[in-house]
Amino acid sequence: MKLVAGLGNIGRKYDHTRHNVGFEVIAALATEYASGAPKGRFQGETYDAKVGPERVILLMPHTYMNLSGSSVQPAKDFFKVELPELLVVCDDFALPLGKLRFRKFGSAGGQKGLADILRRLGTEEVPRLRIGVGPLPERWDAADFVLSKFSGDDKDAAKESIQRATAAVADWATRGIDYCMNQYNA
Repeated sequence: MKLVAGLGNIGRKYDHTRHNVGFEVIAALATEYASGAPKGRFQGETYDAKVGPERVILLMPHTYMNLSGSSVQPAKDFFKVELPELLVVCDDFALPLGKLRFRKFGSAGGQKGLADILRRLGTEEVPRLRIGVGPLPERWDAADFVLSKFSGDDKDAAKESIQRATAAVADWATRGIDYCMNQYNA
């Protein structure tokens, strides 16, 4: 069994913002692979999915971004998921729009939702997929930027990026992170 946590903020005002690309990937995965209605649990929403032969629990924490660990940690413990079988999907404004980057471990790199998960789990050895939403424009506050909606050409690039990230997560579930790092990090 695997667990994929897509990070974002709940509420209509956050829909389609740069910070919510993790939610959008989970929604796309649920549409393609999940069976049944979502369940409200672990301070979030879960979907039971089947990706190839793998059972995958899809999680959207409803704790707001900065408290994502309080949803991810209990879900990980409940399903007895080992760290290599957990994947966190989040935005990264330091990466150009459309760039995907898988990592097996590392620091949060300023992503506060990921930082809370690492803190709650007590380790940096948490696999993650960062989705580029940058670059941060000059004179923009980082928080204002990630909470802004995609517009113009960025909207199409973001949609394509979410589609690629959805396929990448399906590959992670069936082929593993080493394959994905070679395939998607280029």
